Amino acid sequence: MTSGTVTRDRTAAGAGRDGFARVLRAEWTKFRTVRGWAVGTLVAVAAIVGLGLLPGLQGSCGKQGPASTCTLPVGPGGQEVSDSFFFVHQPLAGDGSITVRMTSLTGLLPAGSAGPRGPAGSPGPAGPAGPGTGEEMRAGLAPWTKAGLIVKASTQLGSAYAAVMVTGSHGVRMQDDYVHDTAGPPGTVTPAAPRWLRLTRAGDTLTGAASADGTHWTTIGSAHLAGLPSTVQAGLFTASPQYVEAIGAAGASTGPSQATAAFDHLDRQGTWPANAWTGEKIGGADNAGPLERGGFDQSGGGFTVTGSGDIAPAVSGAAGLGTTITQTLAGTFAGLLLVVVVATMFITAEYRRGLIRTTLAASPRRGRVLAAKALVLGAVTALAGLAAAAVVVTFGQRILRGNGVYVHPATALTEVRLIAGTAALLAVAAVLALAIGAALRRSTVAVTAVIVVIVLPYLLSISVLPAGAARWLLRITPAAGFAVQQSAASYPQVSNLYTPADGYFPLAPWTGFAVLCAWTALALAVAAFLLRRRDA
Repeated sequence: MTSGTVTRDRTAAGAGRDGFARVLRAEWTKFRTVRGWAVGTLVAVAAIVGLGLLPGLQGSCGKQGPASTCTLPVGPGGQEVSDSFFFVHQPLAGDGSITVRMTSLTGLLPAGSAGPRGPAGSPGPAGPAGPGTGEEMRAGLAPWTKAGLIVKASTQLGSAYAAVMVTGSHGVRMQDDYVHDTAGPPGTVTPAAPRWLRLTRAGDTLTGAASADGTHWTTIGSAHLAGLPSTVQAGLFTASPQYVEAIGAAGASTGPSQATAAFDHLDRQGTWPANAWTGEKIGGADNAGPLERGGFDQSGGGFTVTGSGDIAPAVSGAAGLGTTITQTLAGTFAGLLLVVVVATMFITAEYRRGLIRTTLAASPRRGRVLAAKALVLGAVTALAGLAAAAVVVTFGQRILRGNGVYVHPATALTEVRLIAGTAALLAVAAVLALAIGAALRRSTVAVTAVIVVIVLPYLLSISVLPAGAARWLLRITPAAGFAVQQSAASYPQVSNLYTPADGYFPLAPWTGFAVLCAWTALALAVAAFLLRRRDA
């Protein structure tokens, strides 16, 4: 018995490749020769660039003389930080430790805010105006009020530190170098339930511990501060950050807060000076009022330390300063609207005019037609988005700073990701609109559907819905793709609203983009299925 040799039909394979190339060229020819589609794409680019470069936000940074220049200290990791608190300190030479008992932690909040109450959990009465603030204050603590022990490389802003503290609502914590936070025992502190704190230095390593009775200690954590000088500044501190309260879905009420901590049973081990303690306001504005300046009192072996400010990563938005480079891409939303109209018309116009029969007769493999349209549309939109985003990210920052707005700097890698991510966002959204148009066939219905699944969730999230619902919506809808434009990190140890309006999204940049891609892949699969099953 003989067996024949099976030979692959190379002619058929080549014809398949050439056939798709012909369909691709045909779709490209359609796109570039229909004036409305080309003009619509150019108008989308103009909208992104125009809204990104036109004067918008206004600020006061640098607008009132050299003293009004806005600057933020930089921490050991190279990131911008907040470094503002009241510090009662002495130099510690070499290794040693400091132990103290905290017997109370009280504070003042803006009277109009409705947030965490004092340690006892009962509503604090509206108090008198804070000293020199001109506004009503009430008793209460900001959630991330901090008071306790700190060892700092120096009093220079942004210098390395480690601290063990009691907070307003998050129990005992150990924090170091602004971005690191370790949880300790939960609970607040009152005269009936004081808290003992200890901070120990051994070389470049700082270890924090807490105790309820001063006898049984729980180690919270250790921090390694590379290059810590032989003599450091160590002692007691109090900080109370900007208090932020959401008003409705899009508004916020903010104001300075103040905290006062009472300490006793101070004990030191190691080489400490015999001279008096130094009280010093670290950071903050030079013209800060008494509420934000703080102070301390030492009597009968005890200390009372009052302070304001925060020791934490710097953020933008309601609780921070300025904005991020994401603001330069504000025109993306308008550009996206135009892109999805063009994308849906790219397929629905053929149905409306009956030309789809000619297209499918020339290329009976309908999935190939849909793929060619998606490739052409995606490539054109990506190139247009890339050019528009590159212009606004590069020049928009300069315009904002020229308007007196503080723009948090971003790394070159982040800028590249924002530019490429915006191009990808527009391209994938366009393909999603194409798929919906292929499934629904009618321009008005398809455009409305795209707006409902992409545009409406984003609009609701930034202007209507409360924060929890907005975060949920931006996790599961195609609007999650806007996360690719996020340029700032959110921190659990910094109270802020973290809204999309300020450039914060609930998903990581590429995770949010992946959600959009998943929706697009699903829509393409449905469109391809319907295109094969239905008559033209």
